[in-house]
Amino acid sequence: MSDKVIITAALSGAGTFKHNNPAVPYTPMEFAEEAHKAFQAGAAMVHIHARGEDGMATHDVERIRATHDAIKERVPDIIVNLSSAVGPLATPEQRIAQIAAIRPEMASLNTNTMNFSIVDRKSGMVAVDFVFTNTFTMLQDFGKTMEANQVKPEVEVYDIGGLDNFLLIARQGFFSGPVNFNFVWGVAGGQKFRPDAFTTLVHALPPESNFTTCGIARDQFKACMQSCLMGGHMRVGLEDNTRMPDGEMARDNAELVEWAVGVARALGREPATPAEARAIMGLKRI
Repeated sequence: MSDKVIITAALSGAGTFKHNNPAVPYTPMEFAEEAHKAFQAGAAMVHIHARGEDGMATHDVERIRATHDAIKERVPDIIVNLSSAVGPLATPEQRIAQIAAIRPEMASLNTNTMNFSIVDRKSGMVAVDFVFTNTFTMLQDFGKTMEANQVKPEVEVYDIGGLDNFLLIARQGFFSGPVNFNFVWGVAGGQKFRPDAFTTLVHALPPESNFTTCGIARDQFKACMQSCLMGGHMRVGLEDNTRMPDGEMARDNAELVEWAVGVARALGREPATPAEARAIMGLKRI
């Protein structure tokens, strides 16, 4: 199925809010509706950071479960990928406990400790400074917990050092194949999108791996186009970017998915159905 492209819609991260784009979902029902529209547009998977009623990221297990279950009730076939980075106040135990309790089909697995900040791109002035902690022990323990609960890790790679960290821990042998990687571009603390760096990451992957990519703001479009061109997959959505390539506000997550579908078809590929995506990524259950 090399001509199939898995399109993921990252519906709402921890750092985008309704004042950035009114379509950013907060409530379980809003998430369900955004997931349904993204699915109708061509997404096979949604990536989720659940929100409290105030719109802030939450690590409350029952709130996350309610969001997950609302999506599955509205769109039973879609793949739900939960975040294991559930906001800056969550402890490592809270970050992985909700994954073990809810057991989604897929969850993010972060690979390195790094700056993860909000910095004005024009002036360089720091607005919010934060260190995103992901130790080797966390990479190991989170990975083992996911595998034990048949939750497929999506390995988040913010630079080539993160990939090397994963490959080192993977020598223990507990990760099941195929391994699915997501290259992340444009975080203030990670790597800026560069085509040659993208190619380097692809060439460094283990055999039989899958890769997708996402990018912050305008990096979303360039990175996704290169991923599709190189045989990988695409993640778009209001978590990463609230606007279209022309700078206009995105109507919703679905409009960004429609853009990705157009790119795929322009390059002679077709969006994968959820069933096809499960087969490609080696998911074990619905």
